[in-house]
Amino acid sequence: MTIGPQIAWDDTVLPFQLDLSAIRGRVVRLDGVLEQVLSQHSYPPQIEALVAEAALLTALIGQAVKLRWKLSLQIRGNGPARLIATDYYGPTDDGEPARIRAYASYDADRLDPEAVPFSQIGQGYFAVMLDQGEGMVPYQGFTPIAGSSLSACAETYFAQSEQLPTRFSVTFGQSHEPGRPLHWRGGGVMLQHMPQAGMSVAAEGGSGEGGLLQHTDILSGDDGENWTRANVLLDTVEAMELIGPQVTPSDLLLRLFHEEGPRVFEAQPVRFGCSCSEDKVRNTMSIYSQRDIEKMTTPEGIVTADCQFCGAHYEMDPKTLGFEATHE
Repeated sequence: MTIGPQIAWDDTVLPFQLDLSAIRGRVVRLDGVLEQVLSQHSYPPQIEALVAEAALLTALIGQAVKLRWKLSLQIRGNGPARLIATDYYGPTDDGEPARIRAYASYDADRLDPEAVPFSQIGQGYFAVMLDQGEGMVPYQGFTPIAGSSLSACAETYFAQSEQLPTRFSVTFGQSHEPGRPLHWRGGGVMLQHMPQAGMSVAAEGGSGEGGLLQHTDILSGDDGENWTRANVLLDTVEAMELIGPQVTPSDLLLRLFHEEGPRVFEAQPVRFGCSCSEDKVRNTMSIYSQRDIEKMTTPEGIVTADCQFCGAHYEMDPKTLGFEATHE
């Protein structure tokens, strides 16, 4: 697929720190990545919006974690948008890009074309999962769906599960740039207060839905004032500043936080990438018996499997599948 000319800061995550406020953060720009994620499927507009927002959040959160292998987000609900799933694979070597993939499962006949995308999730949970690879115990953290956006859900997760004040501002859309076909662009900023001993949580619980903690419930004193000021500055950001392409991430930080002492670090490139393979499909099939495999066999005498993330199509001989074949 032809993406078009690459701008230097497209498909990157730029880490930064506000030295005068003990706040760190990330600026994300996704161009080709978002285009490839969404072009794998013909999603309705509401689902496209949810997948785009989840991909941006995944890039921001994944780059902020010391990651040996994979971070995943899962948003599950009882509404028409049943599942939004994303994966972020950390770089395998220094200088290599991180990789992102995402997909959605939904009931098309239940979608309300007049409703906002977030309302299509209904009641459910927002989950962050860390898998650091072989020999490491996976981590899973869950918070209820709350607020008015996936970004608000992510803020609640960090406040409630990690007790780290965190803010997100993301936006996305289809860009009409001269000389380029219509294509997706997205951008965002993540702010997070650095962990320190002075943090405290209000005894009476949180100010969010159902008593959930919010980012404003954790800090007090000078830290609280600094956090509030940084959030007021973040709220002045405009959608076109987040998306670009005319405003570089560094210029955006200077515009927003020049009085907070912004310091930037090396940007992390991000690419679309999937970890599926025929071997992994065969390993998945190894839990089934030959009788089960027969029920999956097509009239043409093959077993097929399609990757929900990247659309890869696999065709296999049923005689080579199932635990009987595996243990021969």
